[in-house]
Amino acid sequence: MQKEDEKLVHRGEEFLQVFKKGAEFTQELLKENERLRFRLLELEKSQPAASEAAPVPEVSKLVEKIANLEHEKQEILDRIKQVEAENQDFAARYIEIEDENNNLANLYIASYQLHSTLDFREVLQIITEIIINLVGAEEFAIMLLDEKSDELQAVATEGLERSDIPTARLGKGIIGEVASSGENYFTENVVGYERDFTAPMVCIPLKIKEHVIGVLVIYKLLMQKTEFAAVDYELFTLLAGHAATAIFSSRLYSDSERKLSTIQGFIDLLTK
Repeated sequence: MQKEDEKLVHRGEEFLQVFKKGAEFTQELLKENERLRFRLLELEKSQPAASEAAPVPEVSKLVEKIANLEHEKQEILDRIKQVEAENQDFAARYIEIEDENNNLANLYIASYQLHSTLDFREVLQIITEIIINLVGAEEFAIMLLDEKSDELQAVATEGLERSDIPTARLGKGIIGEVASSGENYFTENVVGYERDFTAPMVCIPLKIKEHVIGVLVIYKLLMQKTEFAAVDYELFTLLAGHAATAIFSSRLYSDSERKLSTIQGFIDLLTK
């Protein structure tokens, strides 16, 4: 990514040099054009009869040179327009890359936060904040898979009540199929989407390698977000992996802590 940025910056500097040289050359052409026009007027005034009958050789040469200069000036102006257009493309691409870098930096910080705690509820809260800030979602739910019953149940929601989200059967419906296949799902029409709890706008599997432990379902985006950019799809994939690992680790830790506390309580009861 850094090499690509350096190439773009170098190319931008070349564009600016070409633009500057073109502007300077155009100024020189305009000055030469004015000088030749003035010279032509002087010749026409000094030889009115000859100019009316037929142009003298010197006047013909001047007219030809002016025409050539006009042609060269037009070529320079066309080149300047082309450089300006390329420069605008470069600026737009630079902004796009800067946004991508910012998003990746934010994701790195977010992933660090995810793996900084083993508290299950805290992990879910961090994931919720990441989805709001990076993805731009307003209504969504995190659903985890119960491998004994093959059912997906909501464990955290934003903008919705957990009771609003129905359970989904593994392999059944959009949510169940995503959990079964491990493939992302996106609705074709984001703008015209109407909320349907069984058919979300976006459904992303939370998986560790190929093992799916749950899904992220999104039903509504923030008002200012009307479509997904290319970087959003990368964010979904990266986020899903980090979130799944953090959830899995925190649940293992919580389960082990609960078992240890139960065993310790039983031992304490025996030793009293």
